[in-house]
Amino acid sequence: MSAETTLLLILAGVAVIVAVRWLADKTGLPAAALLTLAGILYAVLPGPNITLSPDLVLTLVLPPLLYSAALDASLGAIRRNLRTVVSLSVLLVLATALLIGVGFELFVSGATLAAGIALGAAVAPPDPVAALSVGRKVGLPPRLITLIQGEGLLNDATALTILTVAISAAGGDTFSAPAAAGKFLLAAVGGVAAGLAVAFGVRPLRRLRADPLSSNAISLATPFVAYLLGEALHVSGVLAVVVAGLVIGHHNPSWASGATRLQTNAVWRLVDFLLEGLVFLLIGQQLPAVIDGLSAYGTSTIVTAASITLGVVLLLRPLWLWLTEHLPQSLHMRLGGEELDEETGDRPGSPARLSGREIVVLSWAGTRGVITLAAIFALPLTTDTGAPFPDRELLIFCAFLAVLVTLVGQGLTFGPLVRALGLRADEADQARLRNQARMAAAEAALERLDEAAHEKHDDVEDQAIVALRNQLNARLTRYRTRLELLENAEAGEIPLSPQYEANLRLRRAAIGAQRDELLRWRDLGRLPDESLRILERELDHEEGLLPSRSPS
Repeated sequence: MSAETTLLLILAGVAVIVAVRWLADKTGLPAAALLTLAGILYAVLPGPNITLSPDLVLTLVLPPLLYSAALDASLGAIRRNLRTVVSLSVLLVLATALLIGVGFELFVSGATLAAGIALGAAVAPPDPVAALSVGRKVGLPPRLITLIQGEGLLNDATALTILTVAISAAGGDTFSAPAAAGKFLLAAVGGVAAGLAVAFGVRPLRRLRADPLSSNAISLATPFVAYLLGEALHVSGVLAVVVAGLVIGHHNPSWASGATRLQTNAVWRLVDFLLEGLVFLLIGQQLPAVIDGLSAYGTSTIVTAASITLGVVLLLRPLWLWLTEHLPQSLHMRLGGEELDEETGDRPGSPARLSGREIVVLSWAGTRGVITLAAIFALPLTTDTGAPFPDRELLIFCAFLAVLVTLVGQGLTFGPLVRALGLRADEADQARLRNQARMAAAEAALERLDEAAHEKHDDVEDQAIVALRNQLNARLTRYRTRLELLENAEAGEIPLSPQYEANLRLRRAAIGAQRDELLRWRDLGRLPDESLRILERELDHEEGLLPSRSPS
């Protein structure tokens, strides 16, 4: 494929991504599912196609996507829900791989346990992109968002480690459960250590080069450094990326300046937008190659293999969630000698058990994506003995079918399911918490001004203190008024303030008038373009502080 053709395909892909995102915003459907369907549509049309390269995906695409997701995740919330996160991202992945492996060995003619486990490892980790995009739009409760995020961040490392062991066993190596467990623990512990080393190694670099552009360059390089370090040490590079992202995201408020955070967030939003779009387009384009590889298999073999794969993927997850949330009291962990609550079986202060509606939503959030296809396409063509890898084409088809059914089927119905169950976050409660935090921050600033007033200063500083104190007191009064409205609001409802709405409209109109006047000055030759951009940036920051929806 020539460079010009490649460039045209990339430009066409960007155009499709933009168009699909617009359609997704208008319809409320997940962009991931729509992009996958667009990729399938393109694949059946005549013209050049792009084959998925697993090395390219695992090395260049997966690290930035995982790192960006980790930056946005809450390390504290994941810690509070660690039992459920570990259950989903480690134990459920392992159970899925083993169950599919046993099913293949027992019911698929000629299939081996190792080959089945390799398929199970590939289809086990959900890709939370589609579920999270819809979940945020429909207002899923924060705890469910945390569980979906935490599972999606950690399950890839588990799956890829199991896949490596399964490929070795399928290639003729003797399988040893203790050796496999030891390799998994080494990869996990080493990945965490590599991620921590990168996270804390980045901090002095940011201090050395604190300007936003240098900080952005360091931020873009960080996931690749973490991944390559993990791979070089023969531990989990994926886990290293996730740990580095979680730690850096947790410490960003103190490690980075405000200007750096604003620019870094914008850069990573663009990276996510383009990479996720191209990845889901690429998933759909693999359909012809997957179908072509089935000619050597009988219909009954294909149906049996597909049924086992889809059955385990779709049924094991809700069963696992229900069982783990309803374990008897005697099986729950007692940490620090604490007694469990007799009614709930939980430790004091631990998160409440998932309700039936929450289990249904989390079950339906298990969409598979690019990591599944990258993992299954990474299966070698031959084993170490030179023999063809057992049932490689059949395994690829089953993995692609699992991605297609979950990403399109569950992805398109996830939003309506959440709405039908009425499972939404209490927006009024969240707004109250944010306003209480704003009040606390304003009061802390006033206390700091009081301290400054007692320090030695001149008349100019005294005037500045008075002016700033007046601004903070006005802001504090506004927050108190808002909090009183929220306290008296109906459950789950955010009351609208006509005065506040009018103020927002007038402030936007005023900012627009200022922009128009600056452009008029530029067009008359009275204001250089460089000065125009500086003044526009000031107005952009002012406008960025205004809420895009009802105030909270």
